[in-house]
Amino acid sequence: MRKLLYRLSLCCVALAPAWAAAQEFTTLKGHGGPIMGVTVNDATGQVASASFDNSVGLWQGRLPLWLEGHDAAVNTVLFLGADRLASAGDDFTVILWDRAAGGSTHLTGHKGKIVDLAQSPDGAWLASASWDGTIGLWPLFGDAAETARFLSGHEAGVNAVAFSADGARLYSASADGTIRIWDMTNDGSRILTDQGFGVNRIVSGPEDAWLAYGAVDGVTRVIDTQTGDQLADFSLDRRPILALAHHPETHRLAVGDGHGYIMIIDTDQWRILRDFRAMRRGPVWALDFSANGRNILAGGIEDIVYSWPIALLDEFDPAGGEQRSFLRDPEDMPNGERQFMRKCSICHALTPPPSRKAGPSLYGLFGRKAGSVPGYPYSEILTGSDIVWSDDTIDALFDIGPDHYIPGSRMPMQRITAPGDRQDLIAYLRRATAPQKEN
Repeated sequence: MRKLLYRLSLCCVALAPAWAAAQEFTTLKGHGGPIMGVTVNDATGQVASASFDNSVGLWQGRLPLWLEGHDAAVNTVLFLGADRLASAGDDFTVILWDRAAGGSTHLTGHKGKIVDLAQSPDGAWLASASWDGTIGLWPLFGDAAETARFLSGHEAGVNAVAFSADGARLYSASADGTIRIWDMTNDGSRILTDQGFGVNRIVSGPEDAWLAYGAVDGVTRVIDTQTGDQLADFSLDRRPILALAHHPETHRLAVGDGHGYIMIIDTDQWRILRDFRAMRRGPVWALDFSANGRNILAGGIEDIVYSWPIALLDEFDPAGGEQRSFLRDPEDMPNGERQFMRKCSICHALTPPPSRKAGPSLYGLFGRKAGSVPGYPYSEILTGSDIVWSDDTIDALFDIGPDHYIPGSRMPMQRITAPGDRQDLIAYLRRATAPQKEN
């Protein structure tokens, strides 16, 4: 019945009024890795996405325009107006994208990955949350790189930031379990609440009437922004909380968790409206509402941004019904393929280049000089390397780990300690990456 309703809803879109078209279930496809962030321009309705594939997708309807400039996974993206965006990621860098002028500005200064961004209500400041334990404050008028300042006080990485309604204060959430309030005039701060477990996300309500937060232990709470007193608790037996989004006009708060659920909360009456299994496998890492509030957009371990009509959430099965190779049950795979799926598949394709994944294609790997796939932006350490990929070099790479075998490369630290597992991986790669003979 659900599938029939779904087909009928799509067939009727062309005949429906404009408002109904906004309630269509849609997918935005093109990224080469998991979706880490999604944001909607409230003025234009345009969608931007941040991905593990090092790219920002700026969607023209369902067609992507790629913004390339990051050297590692992009964790967050934020519209700064009709023609400007900001993005940040694992390369410790914030990039300001000026679509009108066609240029970009790289802002550096953090010493750890950046996982969240927020713009002040007057548009003058951009705040960045970093795992180096600091908050960056970048002026958006003038030379941001020269006049940035950094706020210190948390005892662990900072996961989220949000400005107060008047822009005079900044809220920050940290892996140290606290939420702090910062005074923008003197950079002083105080602890608003100490959750005990790391706080991943925060959202500030209209006129600072409340602050919602989601934590590592699954806690989802709403507190008073002055006293920290609890106003509501929506904690369920699902953890961690990884995404929050708020739509003030419709009085809705969305919560995404590690079990793949999206909970929709009515912030007028503080009650749960929907509790939807959005992802068949994997967490919900990214959330935002459509400009009119009728749809919820989400992303996770798949390379797709999904958009569901909130009013019809009960009619949809979880996303990911089509079996994706990296979501298959590992027990159904031969060991060599299982090692590849666990260690390599998120970053590397097995098909001929070009590839939208974060790493270069492994097609034709054996006998290839490291750092030699045309068009891929390798680090200097790899382009100047004399390594040739073979059974022995691949074995050594995973035996001691990339950071020891090729110090200074961007390859993530990972090892395969069992010799038999490494040999099974190498045998699988020999078969899977061999160039195909033309008929």
